[in-house]
Amino acid sequence: MRTVQAYRFALDLTAGQERMVLAHAGAARVAYNWALARVKAVMDQRAAERTYGVPDDQLTPTVSWSLPALRKAWNAAKQDVAPWWTECSKEAFNTGLDALARGLNNWADSRTGKRAGRPVGFPRFKSRRRTTPSVRFTTGAIRVEPDRKHVVLPRLGRLKLHESARKLARRVEAGTARIMSATVRRDGGRWYVAFTVEVERFDLQPAQPGSVVGVDVGIIHLAVLSTGECVPNPRHLHRAQRVLRRLGRSLSRKAGPDRRTGARPSKRWQRAQARLARAHARVANLRRDGLHKLTTRLAREHGTIVVEDLNVSGMLTNRRLARHIADAGFAELRRQLTYKTGWNGGRLIVADRWYPSSKTCSGCGAVKAKLALAERTYTCATCGLVLDRDLNAARNLAALAHEVVDARSGRESPNGRGADRKTPLTGQVAVKRQPGTAPAGQTGTVPPQGRTTNHMLTRAH
Repeated sequence: MRTVQAYRFALDLTAGQERMVLAHAGAARVAYNWALARVKAVMDQRAAERTYGVPDDQLTPTVSWSLPALRKAWNAAKQDVAPWWTECSKEAFNTGLDALARGLNNWADSRTGKRAGRPVGFPRFKSRRRTTPSVRFTTGAIRVEPDRKHVVLPRLGRLKLHESARKLARRVEAGTARIMSATVRRDGGRWYVAFTVEVERFDLQPAQPGSVVGVDVGIIHLAVLSTGECVPNPRHLHRAQRVLRRLGRSLSRKAGPDRRTGARPSKRWQRAQARLARAHARVANLRRDGLHKLTTRLAREHGTIVVEDLNVSGMLTNRRLARHIADAGFAELRRQLTYKTGWNGGRLIVADRWYPSSKTCSGCGAVKAKLALAERTYTCATCGLVLDRDLNAARNLAALAHEVVDARSGRESPNGRGADRKTPLTGQVAVKRQPGTAPAGQTGTVPPQGRTTNHMLTRAH
């Protein structure tokens, strides 16, 4: 199985190497801003001509914003726009032009409805101070040195790694990996190099191919498994709030940049900003490390993993819980499970967003009409089951995997356990089933007078 994945390593750059990387990142920004100004000027001119009543066939000709067209225009104008262009690699300018081409295509596809999701705005000019320095190399000498502590990139030369690149070097030497590109980027005050690699992965199997586990994510516990295991939520951002507040107050007392007067920041402000950036980067790294360890363990042990399709964007509108929800990283956990289950030979089942996993009794299948967020213990009025709320939801998710495939037809059921976007009213009769087994069909009968209550857009757990 061929997959494309990234290998990211920290760099230890000298002062001269850092200046050279910053020069390449600045060249990418210059090419981006020049091409954007060129496209925007033509679009503004055509819009102004339309207001004058100029016919469409007499308007200023449009310019193509595809990458080949932008590169051709840049090569014709680079001598006048950037006389120093020979000091940087051609890949630096291609980085900026490629970013603009993708941004304009995304904006156009979003306007015409070809791109799903939130609307994409028109690209904006990149600032010298607010833009994250980054440059991408796709051609030339890109390799890992035999000592596995250095990498070679075009025009930048031999760069020292902060850690060993043995994981990537072993695959490249064995012929099971091919380096496609390398991106140098500054993040949290440290420089990193990320290799985009095409990897030939062997077919693997989980340790327990027949095991099914339901994963219910939350704030009190990061994940509650249907096996009864509770993974604690480390709350890295919450623990670092005291340090972040102190560093933020220290930064506010320094003389920072002023866009109105053009004043440049002081050296103390820059050092304080670097300390704050490192603190935020440490929180992000701790969160990423914990999620990787959890998802890797789940993907290697269990053959089937069932998770929920949470409306994280809707959940973040709750101003009391938004910071805690963002700190947990629900979307990142699901994203990692998506590709890691494929790597390890398992499968990932995503329950429908409207599936009432928290409101359904894992013992008899009865569904409650309402379940407040403060009710942390699930109590079933039908069978008398008393169980932790999150564990009950995890068991329902695990039972959902048994009904994804219809036993009679062998086809995949689009609705799983028969859950739909409606929650029955209180007093509805539930279909009886044995504890620990999945219900045979949709639980409950039609409510009196055909009335139903829509399930909430964002379910609380």
